[in-house]
Amino acid sequence: MRSIWRTLDAVLLRDVAAVALGAAVTGASFGAISVGSGLPWWMPVLMSLVIFAGGSQFMAVGIVAAGGSPAAAVVAGLVLNARHLPFGLAIGDVLGRSPLARIVGSHLLIDESTAFAMSQKDPARARAAYWACGVSLFFCWNIGVLVGALAGQAIGDPATFGLDAAFPAAMLALTLPALKDAATRNAALTGAAIALATTPFLPAGVPVLLALAGLLVFKKKEAPCPSPQS
Repeated sequence: MRSIWRTLDAVLLRDVAAVALGAAVTGASFGAISVGSGLPWWMPVLMSLVIFAGGSQFMAVGIVAAGGSPAAAVVAGLVLNARHLPFGLAIGDVLGRSPLARIVGSHLLIDESTAFAMSQKDPARARAAYWACGVSLFFCWNIGVLVGALAGQAIGDPATFGLDAAFPAAMLALTLPALKDAATRNAALTGAAIALATTPFLPAGVPVLLALAGLLVFKKKEAPCPSPQS
């Protein structure tokens, strides 16, 4: 394990620290929103320790707070986290070979740690980036959630300080670069239209699941293979 940390350099540590700081702020938003939605302070803290998936946690709390069933929240979270399956196939070698390393490494498998690992060409550097990012975000996220949950009890309504808008704003910033692609943009707009159209008529959480139909409408067409020249 020492060899992993020796592989890190100042640039990589700086990038990881910046992402971890953002995770702490977003975690505080989640903690405050959860308490503001009526949950006891310990519940978002426990969710963050056990689940450690910010998008799914926000979605679950939002669905339940809007009156949706826990079943809808669970299904929505599972669908959202289904992207972790190809993540694991892509960076499985980064986690390590021992059972303990694979169990702990799988718990740290999130968008950011995967992105840091896949951006490295050297296997040793990819492993170091993955673990540095995963461990840093785990601690910063959970500390942020705890602080936000305790603060949420004091401020009451998280909208007072705009904490309710922190996570949507962060998600929008992350998705903007992908929207430059026409197929991705059309799929996202179609999904948003479906969700908005069905929200007044369906239970909370179901419109989010139906929005996935946008992926089926606008599939990226593969470029045709050039015909062999005679």
